Order: sequence, then C-alpha cells, then structure tokens
Amino acid sequence: MAKKRPQRLATNEAHLVEQSVLGEVSPPVSGGNWRVGPDGVPSMLPGVGGITYNCKVGDSALRWEADHVEPGVSIKTEKRAQNTALNTLACVGNVAHVVSGEAKGARGVVTGKHGGIEHVLVDLPDSALQKLAIGDKVQVRARGLGLKLLDIPHIAVMNLSPELLTKMAPKRDGDTLRVRVARRVPAGVMGSGLGQAHTHSGDYDIQLFDEQIVKQYGLEDLRLGDMVAIEDADHTFGRIYLTGAVSIGIVVHTRCATAGHGPGLTSLMSSREGKITPILDPSANIADYLKVGRKRPPGARRKR
Repeated sequence: MAKKRPQRLATNEAHLVEQSVLGEVSPPVSGGNWRVGPDGVPSMLPGVGGITYNCKVGDSALRWEADHVEPGVSIKTEKRAQNTALNTLACVGNVAHVVSGEAKGARGVVTGKHGGIEHVLVDLPDSALQKLAIGDKVQVRARGLGLKLLDIPHIAVMNLSPELLTKMAPKRDGDTLRVRVARRVPAGVMGSGLGQAHTHSGDYDIQLFDEQIVKQYGLEDLRLGDMVAIEDADHTFGRIYLTGAVSIGIVVHTRCATAGHGPGLTSLMSSREGKITPILDPSANIADYLKVGRKRPPGARRKR
C-alpha cells in the first residue's frame, strides 16, 4: 500500500497587510541589585537590552554567564502605543533595516519578542553591529499578523511571518500539522508569561530548576532560536495549561537565575485539540532556516 503523502499547506498569505513599524536600539537596563535564585545563591549578571555582540541565535541558551540576555539587537520605542504596535505587528522572520546612524542600510531579521521589557529582537550581521549605536533606529517590514492555515483553521498561528513558515516546512496530514522541533517541553515547567490576555507579543519562560526534567527532555542542549513544542499548553488566546493541547514556540533569550524564569519562548502556533504533531529535529532553529546568527555565511560575520 502506497504511503500517504502530506498535503500542501494553504494560507491566506496573499491577503496579509505589510506595514512599517519602528524601534530604537534600546540600552541595557538593570535594577542594580543581586538576583537571588531559588537555591538562595545571589548573582550579578548581564541582562536585557543593548547590542549583544557575541551571543546569537544558534548559540546555547544555557551556557552564558547571563540572565535574560537577548541575542543580537534589542529594539523598542518609549511611546507606549507605538511600542505596543511594534511588539504586536512585528513577526518572527520579518525583514528589518537600520535606518539611521553609521550602520544605516544594514539588513537583519526579527528573531523574537521579549515580554515585560517589551523588546523586539533583531539579528544583524557583525559588520553592522560594529557600527550600530544605542538609539539608532531600526524599521521592520511587519507582515504575519492575521496569518491563517486555511484548511486547518483550528490551529492558531501568531507572531510568525509567512517567510519563516515556508522555511519551517510543516506538513499537513489531514486535520493535523507535523512540525519539526528541536525539543519538547512539558507545560509543568513553564513559568513567567502566564496570565496574559493574548499571545501576539511577549514570551513564556522554561524553568530549568528541575534537573530530572532537564535531563529527560535534553534541555541542557537548548539553543537560542530553537523551535520547541510545549506539551499540554494552549496558546490560542492566552497561555493556559490544557491536557492534550500542543503549542510551538521559539527560544528568544537566555536562561535566568530568578525563580519562575528561564529561556523564553515566543509563541508561534497552537492547537487546543492536540492537532500538532512534533517531529524531533535538532536543526529546527531559525539560524538554520534563515541562515542568520551563527549560520550567517562567511564574510557576513566575524569569526568568534
């Protein structure tokens, strides 16, 4: 009997609006005090914001001396409504251009969103990072909000550009979607990010304080930019625990010392009926898909 072939994935890409949103390179911020972990050990480490030269998508999310560090460039705007638009409209995989300063004209890619601080994260080539300054403006060609899978509308899509969806190459199998992921994570270890009204911005942290779970799921090898399946988690509207549901996210920042926190995931897809089938593939990472971060071609980045 012939093996059933996956069906073509139909979307409403042709009807998506493309708009410009603008952010400025945000400076690093700090509370200026110890961060005390659940083990009672204090630490003083680099955190969110700024231009991060040596931590990129494709790198380990765990092995840095860091707390919530965002790879590449962090952008936002101080005007609240405009920053909300930036964080809602920008989608992972969108093209971003530097439009002011010495790095003007450099082209990058949106790699995630970080809630709380409300940053959009952009990967740029090293040649641009060397010229970039705090306060320089970065414009994103935002497209993806409203993306739908026409033949499987029960699977919600958020924060995902059509371009990245194409590179991820998920396969429709009847009313189910087969999606390649680098790791699976149980919803029981998900922490900060719960309680939000929607999942079209922000992120959701994987707690890594349970050594047994870390070992069982291979989370010690988690990379920035990895696609991850969260088991028993529904992100269709807000983030909730729901037995049998499956959600897909992308790792956007490094591990954290504080209780309830860890590497953050920006939500990309969700099925409350469990109609997403995760297929384990260690190369399921935005760096591999879009050839950014550690996978930029020689000449586009300096050797480390």
